[in-house]
Amino acid sequence: MSKTAEADVQLHDFRNIFSLSGKVAVVTGGSRGLGLHAASGLLQAGCSKVFITSRKAAACDAAVAALNALPNLAPGARAYSIPADSSNVSEIERLVTEVGKVTDHVDILFANAGATWGSEFLNVDEKNGWDRVMDLNVKGVFFCVQKFTPLLQKASSIPSPSRVIITASVAGIMVGSLGAAGAYSYAASKAAALHLVRNLAIELGPRNILVNGIAPGFFPSKMANVLMETQGGEEALGRANPNGRVGKPEDVAAAVVYLSSRASGHVNGDTIVLDGGKIWGSNALANVKL
Repeated sequence: MSKTAEADVQLHDFRNIFSLSGKVAVVTGGSRGLGLHAASGLLQAGCSKVFITSRKAAACDAAVAALNALPNLAPGARAYSIPADSSNVSEIERLVTEVGKVTDHVDILFANAGATWGSEFLNVDEKNGWDRVMDLNVKGVFFCVQKFTPLLQKASSIPSPSRVIITASVAGIMVGSLGAAGAYSYAASKAAALHLVRNLAIELGPRNILVNGIAPGFFPSKMANVLMETQGGEEALGRANPNGRVGKPEDVAAAVVYLSSRASGHVNGDTIVLDGGKIWGSNALANVKL
């Protein structure tokens, strides 16, 4: 073999491409649902510290107890409970301070805390139907990223950037729920979250912080179950998807681990849609006789 041919077949070490060994993560809205699934994935992928936060202390403590009981954690790996209301900027600041008492840096911020509201169009009220949703899903996301940026910058570099992952929704891409369960503020807030991803990616990229989003479709959870029932239930919604099912815990855990790992080192300002092809396939499938 010639020297030129040898140069063309140089291989690289990809064995640890998804490893999060020693990484420090913060998960907002991490006490249940998608946040808890993601936290579990982060710990099992090698994170040394994962901070769980949500409004209710008891829920955070229960989640942390379950996470710390996982049988396959790295030696010394641990989840921490720090309850905080991510819709309140002073609470976010307190959260950052508390995290800073345990670690001098953060590698991964999963800004996942969110709320929804559903009602007839004419019954949407200002405080609960609009402000509460926007405060958590948009304002809370922005200021959570802003306040954590000093800790995210602390150990980041071009070869090893820190990560911000923002939970949006397919409701921010397509028309969301209308009618009796109209989620107008939720859909608008998730569209805003998607555009925050793009803007923050450009702002924070030069600081060695990559920003990406996930846009889940239907995943069984306390927040989604009521809406899922109004639309026919889990089985019917699964049959309507091109891949034949709704989301599973490992789907969101895998996406968050990927976006947190070396494997996504050249992904910035993008959003992974986790809906089994529903957005693009539902109308086509309606016209196909199987």
